[in-house]
Amino acid sequence: MPEFLHYMGNVFVPFNFLVLILGTAGGLIMGALPGLSPTMAVALLIPFTFHMSPASGLILLGSVYTATVAGGAVSAILLRIPGAPANIATTFDGHRMVQQGRAAQALQLSFLSSGIGGVLGVLVLIFFTPVLAKWALGFGPSHLFWTAVLGVTVIASLASGSVVKGLAAGCMGMWISSIGYDGVQGVHRFAFTSHLDGGIHIIPALVGLFAVPQVIDMLARSPGGGSVAAVLRHSLWQALRQVARAPRTLGIGSVVGVIIGLVPGAGGQIAGLVAYDQSRKFSRTPHTYGKGEPEGLIAAETANNAMVGPSLVPLLTLSIPGSPTAAVLLGGLLIHGIFPGPDLFESHPEVSWTFIDAMLVGQVLMVALGLALCRLAARVILLPENYLAAAVIVLAVFGTYSVQHSYSDVLIMAVLGAGMWVLEKYGFGAGPLVLGIVLGPIAEENFVYGRTIAQAGDGVLPYFFGGALNIALMSLIVLSIVGSVILEMKARRRERGREAAS
Repeated sequence: MPEFLHYMGNVFVPFNFLVLILGTAGGLIMGALPGLSPTMAVALLIPFTFHMSPASGLILLGSVYTATVAGGAVSAILLRIPGAPANIATTFDGHRMVQQGRAAQALQLSFLSSGIGGVLGVLVLIFFTPVLAKWALGFGPSHLFWTAVLGVTVIASLASGSVVKGLAAGCMGMWISSIGYDGVQGVHRFAFTSHLDGGIHIIPALVGLFAVPQVIDMLARSPGGGSVAAVLRHSLWQALRQVARAPRTLGIGSVVGVIIGLVPGAGGQIAGLVAYDQSRKFSRTPHTYGKGEPEGLIAAETANNAMVGPSLVPLLTLSIPGSPTAAVLLGGLLIHGIFPGPDLFESHPEVSWTFIDAMLVGQVLMVALGLALCRLAARVILLPENYLAAAVIVLAVFGTYSVQHSYSDVLIMAVLGAGMWVLEKYGFGAGPLVLGIVLGPIAEENFVYGRTIAQAGDGVLPYFFGGALNIALMSLIVLSIVGSVILEMKARRRERGREAAS
């Protein structure tokens, strides 16, 4: 009998299963709150594991991690505020579906595709961990630098419809990420006020850029009206059939999520955006993306959950946390005297396999609990817009302040949000800008590290531009930009054809 099946019974021990249910339900709720990222949710719960057994403690942390990523789609869909950076791509079509009265359908598709991607990701973790760990170890600073650049180019035309504006917004985000003290060289940059001394944290930026423009638009419209006229009924059976009819989209999301999850430091935000971009490029109707296309939502949610399992491969086998959340999970392991490494599955098989099995069962629980809440959650948007705007502002301020308990973060959130509201009037999207903020530090730090390594070797040019993996990533960057330009030109020709016909 395979080891993961041998220890599956440990998950259904009454206390462990209760912890799994509570962790999954709590993760969905925390994920739906803007500002409470998976990393923060896991970190907040580590003290609760001190008096638990190692297996029970890891079940709690793992279930919260997986459920928070899926739960972030709720606010992304209903309010156009990503619960975490991994849910940025979910806003593009998810919120448009809400505006069309299809909130229940959007939430159902989100949880179903999240569950499929999550299960596939955990199965990859179970069956391919040793092989994939060696592959992940091959990524050095130069590869991570090009991966970050690829992430910015992929998003170029997704949210704004213009490659130039998308790239400009991405570069603006990378500049914003450089404000404050440089973590590598200790240089003070662009901080013209004391509020910027600590730099701009991703959560205040994420909440501000997505939430504040939304609130301003709500308040600008007629007070007292609902966000939509009604929430159209949508059966679960219809949602299941719709997901089943999108095997290509599920495949793209799963493959992209697994690959990006294995790259240390890449994260779910790149996975969701790359999957959305590739799904759009392979679609027969790419012009429907961004206008309430269900396949766009399916691709994004499949990918950002498929990356969860593979993101733990470097952690469990090499003691290398591949993401901030994995680093927090490493702390949870060390607290219980468990040291990840190549011999982890031999020295602590019961704890290791129980933890992974719980993540697999947790995906099923997450789908069941999420679908049960769909109809109730969808009715939130029927609230009068002035009440909804007030609730969003309270959540935004709470989520922003709770990150570092800093009044400066709240000010930064408000200023960035007001600036984004103006930029949106000129066709710039929040997605590229936020992604630039997320990927800027990754690109800069790995460029500096790579340059230091290169100066001790053959030089900067051979280090960054040589090697098969560097060339492959650079080719993908060029193809991404060219593909976005071609899609934009086709969209403009289609639009001119419609105008001529009318």
